[in-house]
Amino acid sequence: MRSSPRGILIAFAVLVVLALVLKPRAAAIPPGCAGPPLRTAEARQKAMEQGYMLNREHDCIDKQSYDEVTAATKLVDGMMKEATAAARASGAIPDSGVTLAQARQGFVTKYAQPAGLSHPLPNPPANLFVRTDYASAGLVLPAFVTPDPRDGKKHPAIIWLTGGDSNTLDDFWTPGPEENDQSVSAFRNAGMVVMFPTLRGGNANPGGREFFLGEVDDVLAAADHLAQQSYVDPDRIYLGGHSTGGTLALLTSETSGRFKTVFAFGPVSVSDHYPESILPEMTGQGNSRERMLRSPIHWLSGIASPTYLIEGAGSPNSDDVRNMCGMSRNPQLHCILAAGSDHFSVLTRVTRVIAARLAVGSDANFTLRPEEFASAR
Repeated sequence: MRSSPRGILIAFAVLVVLALVLKPRAAAIPPGCAGPPLRTAEARQKAMEQGYMLNREHDCIDKQSYDEVTAATKLVDGMMKEATAAARASGAIPDSGVTLAQARQGFVTKYAQPAGLSHPLPNPPANLFVRTDYASAGLVLPAFVTPDPRDGKKHPAIIWLTGGDSNTLDDFWTPGPEENDQSVSAFRNAGMVVMFPTLRGGNANPGGREFFLGEVDDVLAAADHLAQQSYVDPDRIYLGGHSTGGTLALLTSETSGRFKTVFAFGPVSVSDHYPESILPEMTGQGNSRERMLRSPIHWLSGIASPTYLIEGAGSPNSDDVRNMCGMSRNPQLHCILAAGSDHFSVLTRVTRVIAARLAVGSDANFTLRPEEFASAR
């Protein structure tokens, strides 16, 4: 029995109505959220690396944070485009990218804080380190440098930034156990000149701490001062740092190609990874730009000097190193994850190799290869 045309039309209409009624509706975005829910750990990590704050109740990006990061990204992108166009026109930088310096231009942080406690300057043995003061942004800041060996030679030199409170020095010269020797004595033992600077707001210094911002300028000023020492080779000045000092070294490399090579041990990718004891909480309205300018992951394309991110494979910060190396296409960025080492033991293991290679007469072809540290010792 054949169906009538009228019956076919009625059946088709019923199917259309059923399709409309049964069509899955897009899930409503919970109040205070923006973007899709973050159902996996990978999605949450990616959102945090992009500078977003998370709404833990709904597993989503906090809407206020989303709006702030969007606005800050547009602002920084605009600044970077303007600065890049001007720099390219003057021939100051190549077409490959911009540095953190352009994004920081004219920015004044609201987080400059004087030191809460006054820490007296340390008094290292005179045969190991002598005091030398340098000028930065109108401030006079103390530093300590290995003394002139009086051999008439120009020596390679490295500025080292300590972990923890990188602005302040205490006993930085006494070697520790191999599993946690933060004196980096391998450089001194190899005959290199080593400089440990204090930074603004540290010890009893003038100025306010800026938590990875103005301190970049201090490090660059310390390098200029070090280059003027009669026994230092100004063309062979390196930069290194551990933990918070590693993050500051990386931000400095992203700001300037001043150093021959930079060694950042155990840096973080975003400033939010530090607790409030190290970095003031910057989660309020209008703080997205403050966080971005202190987060190395946003500025990797601006690195102009060979820069090594180094961490023990067993350290929690190894994920930060993997993330930065995974997203960057900058050929100046190199990554070393040392198997069998953690955040502290990696220092002794890798600095010995670096120091031995830098101390030779010509280090033009210096390299560290990941495979050298791919297995535990």
